[in-house]
Amino acid sequence: MIKLFLLFRRVVGGALDLDDEVGYKTTEVHSNTTFADVVGVDEAKKELEDIVAYLKDPAKFTRLGGKMAKGVLLWGPPGTGKTLLARAIAGEAGVPFRYASGSEFEEMYVGVGARRVRDLFQQAKKQLPCIVFLDEIDAIGSSRSMTDQQSLRQTLNQILTELDGFSSSEGLIVIAATNFPEVLDKALTRPGRFDRHVEVPNPDVKGREAILQVHARNVTIGKDVDLRVIARGTPGFSGAELSSLVNKAACSASKQNKLSVSMVDLEMAKDLIMMGGERSSAAFSLENRKLTAFHEGGHALVACLTDGALPVHKATIVPRGQALGMVMQLPDEDMSSWSQRQMLAEMDVCMGGRAAEELIFGEQNITSGASSDLERATSIATSMVEKLGMSRAVGLVSHGGKGGKRGSRGGGSSNGMSDSTKAKIDEEVRRLTDESYKRALNLLRKHEHTLRALAEQLVEEETLTGQQVRDLIAESVQENGLTSRIGRWLLGVNAQKRNPKNAAAAAQVKDLGERLSSVEDQIQSLTKVATQLAELANQMKEAQASSAA
Repeated sequence: MIKLFLLFRRVVGGALDLDDEVGYKTTEVHSNTTFADVVGVDEAKKELEDIVAYLKDPAKFTRLGGKMAKGVLLWGPPGTGKTLLARAIAGEAGVPFRYASGSEFEEMYVGVGARRVRDLFQQAKKQLPCIVFLDEIDAIGSSRSMTDQQSLRQTLNQILTELDGFSSSEGLIVIAATNFPEVLDKALTRPGRFDRHVEVPNPDVKGREAILQVHARNVTIGKDVDLRVIARGTPGFSGAELSSLVNKAACSASKQNKLSVSMVDLEMAKDLIMMGGERSSAAFSLENRKLTAFHEGGHALVACLTDGALPVHKATIVPRGQALGMVMQLPDEDMSSWSQRQMLAEMDVCMGGRAAEELIFGEQNITSGASSDLERATSIATSMVEKLGMSRAVGLVSHGGKGGKRGSRGGGSSNGMSDSTKAKIDEEVRRLTDESYKRALNLLRKHEHTLRALAEQLVEEETLTGQQVRDLIAESVQENGLTSRIGRWLLGVNAQKRNPKNAAAAAQVKDLGERLSSVEDQIQSLTKVATQLAELANQMKEAQASSAA
């Protein structure tokens, strides 16, 4: 009884303390940020220019009876600059800026959140024109249901009333930000409340370069740094990640007592963000290193020799995070969609690691290192069959529900698929993955000598850039061409032995190969001449026959 009494006293006392709360004080910020400080989101800035113009001169927009938007919803991935955009609007218009997070309105006591919403808008109305910024509005603005807590429903209802109730406030703009617009209540996002929905996506390559230039202003950058190269190598990075990249590079350079941040520091920071930190303390035997080298070499070789595959950016057998090695691929430019050819090529690259293990070490010695590769290849094949209509057997239909997940097919027919359709989908996914594995295995068999050379180089160097991988493959393919084989046979030089002492012999092979190539060209030219002469002779015979007739 004493414990229950103390608990009751604590709950009631907390409620009374909240009831005695003298007004909810929000954070007021007089922003000095302008649109010049916001880069990489040019489209979003253009959509928000009208808001700034309205706050500067409201009469210009209302003289003909029109009304400006009351609310603006900024949505997009985390770290893209939604809060910075809101501060820039306030800074450009020169009006007060009040900030509140959605979690600040969450309370276990009914009515507290709603009262805080009223206090927030009352404070803003005293400073018109004013901007109210609600960050992470999905914390209180999610779709309502009968199972929600009463406090959350009251808080959302109060926001709906303030945005579009009986009393409207001219000059009060509400800007909200969220990473999940799909979960917001429809009553909140309808016209009249949040009239404008502005997407703030991850920046493209030009935007990334501009963001890097902004963050590099306060950092001593070396002369060898090319921010355009870094921007091309960071697709999908947000503004926050790019800021972190520059900061990590600066800290690393300072730790090494450098005078400036070099390109090596920026590349190191990029690899740290994308692949994780190096596990330098991990000790692996030479056999494990060779196995990893052949596995990653298979990925890299298939990526370089398969049409439609993304270019190789880096190949490494240095353990990072949970991976023992990694082949990083980056597109030459930002991609908005994938073709069927590119998807099949991506599957082939995924299968290249397991295929290399089987080719070199035998089927009985394959390892578990390809688990994530198989998962990725299966996911691509599933999307092609279920969602993208890239299977003739299944047809131009979309299965698997809204998310397109294979797990949603198990147990029941809620998604409207029959058992025969499920079996056909599984059949097609299996066919695509099997064909992909066969293509990768055949390609590696054809270029086994190149795979061995690449793995040998990975064991020796541990990390190769994309250009080094491409140069090595081109050199190996050239060395194993017909003319080079003949030259090595005549000179008695073994292609597998890469010894600097054989430089003179290699030069002779190259010279002899060039001579044989010129002979091949002459033979082709003579063949063309002979073909033309034969055609001319046939024409003369036909002309004689026609004249005789």
